[in-house]
Amino acid sequence: MSVRETSAMRAGLALCGHCRMLSRIVTATEANYCPRCGREIAYRRRDAIQRTWALIVAAAICLLPANLLPVMKSTTLVGASEDTIIGGVILLYLSGSWHLALIVLVASVMIPLGKLMSLAYLLVTVRRGSTRSNQERIRLYRLVEFIGRWSMLDVFVIAFVVALVRIKPLMAAQPRAGILFFAAVVILTIFAAQTFDPRLIWDSPGDATRRNE
Repeated sequence: MSVRETSAMRAGLALCGHCRMLSRIVTATEANYCPRCGREIAYRRRDAIQRTWALIVAAAICLLPANLLPVMKSTTLVGASEDTIIGGVILLYLSGSWHLALIVLVASVMIPLGKLMSLAYLLVTVRRGSTRSNQERIRLYRLVEFIGRWSMLDVFVIAFVVALVRIKPLMAAQPRAGILFFAAVVILTIFAAQTFDPRLIWDSPGDATRRNE
C-alpha cells in the first residue's frame, strides 16, 4: 500500500497533541475532543502556516537590532564601552577566552539564524506540497525543537559575565537594549517551532484541502 492509502487523515484518525492518543474524528464540521484527556483534536492545527510565518517575520525583524544594538555596557577606571554581540565575541577572543567566545557566537548568531532558515525552508516546502525528503525534513524539525532549549544560553552567558565583572573592584557592567531584542528573537522562534504542525510535512497535494478541517 502507498502512504496515501494508509494515511491517518484518510482513515479519519487524528493524534492528540497533549496525550498523544490516536482518536477518530467523528465529524469534520464540529469540534472533536480526545476521549482520554478531553483536549480538542483536529487533523491539522488551524492556520499553522500563517501563524508560523508571522512569528518568523517578527523574529527576523528583531534579529537586526539584536545584533546592531549594544547588549552590555562595561565601566572601568579608564572609561566605559558598549559592546554588541559580535563585538563581545571579538573581545572575548582577543582576551584569551576563545571557548566563551565560541559559545556566545554559536548561541547568539548561528542558532537563531539557523532556526529561522530551517523553519522558513519547512514552510516553503509545505506550501509547495513537496513530498520529497520527508524523513530529512522531520529530522530537521526535531533538531530545531531540540536546540530551542539552548537558545537562551547567550542571555545566561551575559548575565554570568555581568555578575563576574561586578565581583571585581572598580569595575561595573550593565545590560543594554540589544539583549531585550535578542530575548524577543529567542521567544518568537520557540513559539514558531511550537506553532508549526509537523504533520503538514507528510501531506500529499491532494490533502491540502483538508488541512483546516
